[in-house]
Amino acid sequence: MTGHDHAPVHSDHADHAGHGHDHDHDHTEHEHSHPHGGVKGFLYDLFVPHTHDAADSIDDAMEASTAGVRALKISLFLLLATTVLQAVIVAFTGSIALLADTIHNFADALTAVPLWVAFVLGRRAANRRYTFGYGRAEDLAGMFIVFVVALSAVVAGWQAVDRFITPRPIENPWLLVAAGLIGFAGNEAVAIYRIRIGRRIGSAALVADGVHARLDGFTSLSVVLGAIGVLVGFPIADPIIGLLISVSIMLLLWGTVKSIGARLMDAIDPALLSKAERALGHTTGVEAVRDLRLRWVGHRLTGSATVEVTATSLHDAEHIAEHAAEHVHDAMGNVDEFTVTPAAHAHQH
Repeated sequence: MTGHDHAPVHSDHADHAGHGHDHDHDHTEHEHSHPHGGVKGFLYDLFVPHTHDAADSIDDAMEASTAGVRALKISLFLLLATTVLQAVIVAFTGSIALLADTIHNFADALTAVPLWVAFVLGRRAANRRYTFGYGRAEDLAGMFIVFVVALSAVVAGWQAVDRFITPRPIENPWLLVAAGLIGFAGNEAVAIYRIRIGRRIGSAALVADGVHARLDGFTSLSVVLGAIGVLVGFPIADPIIGLLISVSIMLLLWGTVKSIGARLMDAIDPALLSKAERALGHTTGVEAVRDLRLRWVGHRLTGSATVEVTATSLHDAEHIAEHAAEHVHDAMGNVDEFTVTPAAHAHQH
């Protein structure tokens, strides 16, 4: 085989369903690729969680999409129920902080709809116009989520400023405490569920939606603080808390913007690249790996690589490349398509 002999070997994950998947051995490395310690690290992991959990990924594309839609359905109805309960209490208390929190919860419930549509759209097969399929609709939905969160923060902030100008008494502050705790419980349950499923299927948009719910959960706790301020004779605490909620959401939203933006720019976790490189390199007959590329299309990965092989015939080289692609699928269950091109080893004569 000469230095110019090469032939691409296309591999689809569905063709290798019978191969086992071992995700555990690289999980530690993946975790260590995000070294965040102390309070800053805790807050970072809380509000900017990773979107890929190597040890608990879903291999099948349809199963992953179904899991995402199920997460959206359940969280949508749970958040709507939370919003209705809080809206009733707003009518009784007139709290601007609780109104801000209720607006956020309603917006969070609505963001599930475009993401739901994106998951369904992502199931459509690739065609001559969209050759990579429709998975990127998911990332566009993520940008819409960011816009809705920012808009809801602006509306809540405007309501808080208005309350400074035209103050109104807060009635039944104990109801506010109850409403804030209800809001926190509902949002945190939704956040945990969305982020967990989003990480399993590799969906940055679903994780972003989970972060949105978590932010709303903490604004609910802020409502409780505002109610306590009213109870101790500091009624202006309510609009102050409402304004702080808006500002904090805008600041924390930046992490989500970067996460979604990175997906749109084809950024990839270096740990995933290392994992694919290691899987290729461990294939018998592969001497070196070069031109390795991975990209997210929605919550699924696709990629390609060139491997230098020791084979002296095209048939043997293609056979090695095929096994190399299988190793990538075995190591990384959420890779749908991976193309390996064999090339002669650089030092071979």
